Amino acid sequence: QVQLVESGGGLVQAGGSLTLSCAASGSIFRINDMGWYRQAPGKQRELVATILSGGYTTYADSVRGRFTISRDNAKNTVYLQMNSLKPEDTAVYYCYSDVYRRYWGQGTQVTVSS
Repeated sequence: QVQLVESGGGLVQAGGSLTLSCAASGSIFRINDMGWYRQAPGKQRELVATILSGGYTTYADSVRGRFTISRDNAKNTVYLQMNSLKPEDTAVYYCYSDVYRRYWGQGTQVTVSS
């Protein structure tokens, strides 16, 4: 079994920054893709950023240039550095890790006030 624990969400003013972390633990031999989704109230869950095991990254158009995804393979942890936050970034952010299957974090609330 694999568990993902997220941290780092909170309330921030527009233009501010937050860093989310997601640590995987349990029966892990190797983690392939890792990433972040988010879901705002009344909206579908959307992919924010992904990072492959070799470090290749992809971003949603809405966050490219403002968010940076990274990972520490020794710690089985993925990060999301979020800068220049906007009210429309307000959502619950979910991390995932592709081990034997896709595992999900519990979600962390990010609220950006205008």
